[in-house]
Amino acid sequence: MDKKTYETPWSHLNAQGDGLTVEDFITTLMSQVGNALRRTITVPYAEQHDLTVSEWRLLALIAHARRLAFSDLVIQSTSDKALVSRALKRLEAKGLVELQGEGNTPRKKIFCQVTEQGEALHAQVMPLARASQAAAIRVLPEEERDAMYSALMRLRAHCEQTEAATDNEED
Repeated sequence: MDKKTYETPWSHLNAQGDGLTVEDFITTLMSQVGNALRRTITVPYAEQHDLTVSEWRLLALIAHARRLAFSDLVIQSTSDKALVSRALKRLEAKGLVELQGEGNTPRKKIFCQVTEQGEALHAQVMPLARASQAAAIRVLPEEERDAMYSALMRLRAHCEQTEAATDNEED
């Protein structure tokens, strides 16, 4: 694949973001790329195994942890509670996860656990997922992969710090 260079409007960006258009916003680009990657990479192997992308993401998280509290699953999946709840109900109906309530209060804690069938499906899909993800990552030369990974980790840390500071202000 040819190594194409792209002109960036971010090089000499001032604090006010003068000159940025909506198409140049990092949130726009990340959303566009994330959606395109999901459609071209994740959807094919998820659908091949009769899963939605949400179901696959949750199954993978639960299989990795073996047992996970619903509240932790919501955080780790970066999805909202309603989406996680609906996807878990579908996974449970397919026999891939079990949901267990603990405690005697009306608001008992819910735990999600992968079943043997879920483990088997996870073991079948994960090599496809890894290979598909690796193919997309390997589109970038190694130095760009390293730079992108570092940049994404830095942006994630910035967002976490900003959210924590906002939460502290609200307390």
